[in-house]
Amino acid sequence: MNATTDATPQTLLSMRRISKRFGATQALSDVSLDAYAGHVLALIGENGAGKSTLMKILSGAHKPDSGEMLLNGQPFLPAGPHAARTAGVAIVYQELNLAPDLSVEDNVMLGMEQSRFGCVRTTAQRKQVSAALDLLGHPQLTPDRRVGGLSIGAQQLVEIARALVSNARVVVFDEPTSSLPQQDVKRLFEIIRRLQSQGIAIIYISHFLEEIREVADQYLVLRDGQMAGAGRLTDSSDANIVSLMVGRDVDTLFPEVPHSVGEPVLRVAELTGRKSPQSVSFEVRKGEIFGLFGLVGAGRTETLRHVFGLDRAVAGSVTVNGRLYPPRPSARIQSGLGYVSEDRKGEGLAQALSIEDNLTLSRLKPYAKVGLLGWKNRRQTARQWMQQLRVKALHPGQTVGKLSGGNQQKIAIARILHQQAEILLLDEPTRGIDVGTKADIYRLMGELAAAGKTIIFVSSYVPELMAVCDTIGVMSKGRLLDVRSVSQWTETDILSVAISS
Repeated sequence: MNATTDATPQTLLSMRRISKRFGATQALSDVSLDAYAGHVLALIGENGAGKSTLMKILSGAHKPDSGEMLLNGQPFLPAGPHAARTAGVAIVYQELNLAPDLSVEDNVMLGMEQSRFGCVRTTAQRKQVSAALDLLGHPQLTPDRRVGGLSIGAQQLVEIARALVSNARVVVFDEPTSSLPQQDVKRLFEIIRRLQSQGIAIIYISHFLEEIREVADQYLVLRDGQMAGAGRLTDSSDANIVSLMVGRDVDTLFPEVPHSVGEPVLRVAELTGRKSPQSVSFEVRKGEIFGLFGLVGAGRTETLRHVFGLDRAVAGSVTVNGRLYPPRPSARIQSGLGYVSEDRKGEGLAQALSIEDNLTLSRLKPYAKVGLLGWKNRRQTARQWMQQLRVKALHPGQTVGKLSGGNQQKIAIARILHQQAEILLLDEPTRGIDVGTKADIYRLMGELAAAGKTIIFVSSYVPELMAVCDTIGVMSKGRLLDVRSVSQWTETDILSVAISS
């Protein structure tokens, strides 16, 4: 934790009794928070708890129905995001909002260009941008570099540079590490500490409790649009914070579900793609949770896509229960494989379709009669899966795109269970979802393994692999370098193998 030593820190932002309703949904009810100069406030809550709505009110994207905001002790009610930024409030969103074909300088100054008599003051503007980039200290960041050619971590720093040139006094980080490799996460934390040293108030939204403890001083937990708890992080355990989030006692984030491992059911031999994977071989047994780890670009996702038949291999084979199936998704589904993509919105779910459609489209035969689909049976099936996986939604006919990220992920998993998959290929199934839902998914994975299902679990988060898996394989540059029982790994060993050439 990085608390400053001031006994009475300056309050830069106060939000008092903020409420907001959208139709019949009460998104926020009497929520208050204070952000202090040089301190980090962690804003925590499950998906759908109200965090995003609260920050959109702060940014001027939404107007509160009631309550008040004070910025530097003065009433604050921005007419829109530009007005909020001009006043000193900047938000770095998880989904970056950049123009990829423009330069770093153009993106940093977009909407804030320095001009005189209608002409941009290029020298003064370049000096201001360079000063902000120097503070961030990233080698890829030069004013004339095209943003589209930067890494995700460097693009995120461009967003932070925009906050610096606008002289923001309050900076909000919304899930900033969800797509970052470890080296960029460390750099981000260093930058946050620099911002603290300049007296900037920071609101940090994340689902990772260990990183919250590393950067934050105070926490505020929201649940169902209301304040569930607040305090100093040093005074609260992880179990207490998780219980506040989910509204029930959570004995452990990683529930232990006993399960036994049987004979091999999936064999991958010398699997090779055009670029990745490169001659990958492994086998997974009945009832086993097999973890795949690697840094960005290691080839984990590509391996799963080739196993499922989404991408065509140039060499190698995939056998299920000793039988070869054609390398196309329909045949692999028939063989008992089910795939949950890491790209939940882009290809994992049909965002514009209903819950029941997403759940049943990969197995419609039980509902077909004389060429027609029976909607009542489909809806009843959807209700049963929603209840079993504790999906929070209005009804099975609700559009999937309107669900929180965690509930969308549960629907994606329910889909492959409904299609009666025996081998589950899960690519980053817990990315971007709240702690309570993660615990639900970990427990579900254990229960599925106990029921004889086989799971390949791709993750960038070593602690969850160590806690959930029976076996872990580590990839680098398209190759599977090492496979061991989880008891033979340490976190240090895993990372050491992942960064080896």
